[in-house]
Order: sequence, then C-alpha cells, then structure tokens
Amino acid sequence: MSLIERWDAMSDETKTIVKKFGAFSLLLFVALSVLRALVPLAIIAAGGYWAYKELAKRA
Repeated sequence: MSLIERWDAMSDETKTIVKKFGAFSLLLFVALSVLRALVPLAIIAAGGYWAYKELAKRA
C-alpha cells in the first residue's frame, strides 16, 4: 500500500509528471536558498568596491 492512495490509480504518464514537478520544486528550492545566501554578499561586495573607488579618488 502506497502512502498516497491515489498513486496506485494514476497512470504512468501522470506519475512521471508528478515526479518531474517534485524534482523541479526541490531544485528550485535549493537554487533560491543558495541565491538568498549570496545576494547579501554581492551587495556588500559592490558597496565595498564603490566605497573603495570613491576613497581612492580623493587620495
């Protein structure tokens, strides 16, 4: 007996669609998690570079 009772009644094509959707959702979650961690670092790096360039002009 499967965890989802309807799974046994589904066609192979529908099962494949559900599996692809699940895999895509997991991949999207991982990608967005990585992006969420890197965006603040990129903003800080860009701000630091800009500040360095501004201070280097004055020196």
